[in-house]
Amino acid sequence: MKVEIVQDATSTVMKPVSKTKQKLRSIWKYRWQYAMIMPGFVLVFLFNYMPMAGIQVAFKDYNIFEGIWTSEWIGFENFYFLKDSEFWRVFSNTIWITVLKFVFGFPAPIILALLLNDIKNKTFKKWVQTLTYMPHFVSWIVVAYIVEALLSQSSGLVNGLLAQFGIKPIYFMGSEEWFRPIIIFSSVWKEVGFSAIIYLAAIAGLNPQLYEAAVVDGANKWKQALHVTIPGIMPTISIMLILTIPSLLNAGFDQIYPLQNPINQPVSEVIDTYVVKTGLNQGYYGPATAIGLVTSVVQLILVVGANQLSKRYGNTRLF
Repeated sequence: MKVEIVQDATSTVMKPVSKTKQKLRSIWKYRWQYAMIMPGFVLVFLFNYMPMAGIQVAFKDYNIFEGIWTSEWIGFENFYFLKDSEFWRVFSNTIWITVLKFVFGFPAPIILALLLNDIKNKTFKKWVQTLTYMPHFVSWIVVAYIVEALLSQSSGLVNGLLAQFGIKPIYFMGSEEWFRPIIIFSSVWKEVGFSAIIYLAAIAGLNPQLYEAAVVDGANKWKQALHVTIPGIMPTISIMLILTIPSLLNAGFDQIYPLQNPINQPVSEVIDTYVVKTGLNQGYYGPATAIGLVTSVVQLILVVGANQLSKRYGNTRLF
């Protein structure tokens, strides 16, 4: 408990300070910091918390003319999709794509950061960094056009190269076998450079004396990376892992939808596209909201579980 010193003409008295007064003093002390974060707080509240009132649509027979508040309550009837084989096929597609993205996409920026860290030519290093993180700023619509142009069966560059070796043209965009590799490769290509910046920043914060000691002990570049760099950036890796785990149910609507067509739909239909088609195209707002609610709950469980595991075994946590 904090106290404050009150002086008068005859004596000095120490009085306890209430918690409310302490908080008000703290707010006043950091008033400019609070003022700077207030716009972000307002935006998060308006666009993340206020829309949560719409969760009740999952438990109502929603009618757009009656509105959210006056539509009839129907309990868990909108959760019938849990018994629908079509939904579980879509769920399976989502897990396949997200797990493959995680397996190939999560270590890729770490490897790139380790490689860039060992480049001594600063000019070459800057060019590589620029070329690898620039795709992050290209929208998925543009990426979809690039992919379709490269993989076109009639005029695509890839099929043109295959024809030089006497290989028949492949209809990549209409193939169930090729859809997942295309999604994984384009995802890694687009995000690997930008994600590597985080790990490069973590590597830059390591003590150079650790590398000097490793060199004295006879460690080569591989052993330096294995025993100095990776352990040094492990807290950053743990935090990024916690942030990535919830995306195991988010395959990426903006990436998949532009590349989807009726031929590859058996493997390209994921929860994101399924919800949009169910809610907006077919008008089943209640079931679509129910699917989104279940997905959000599972994602919350995943991120809390990953945070607890990281706290227990890695001594690092997000919250």
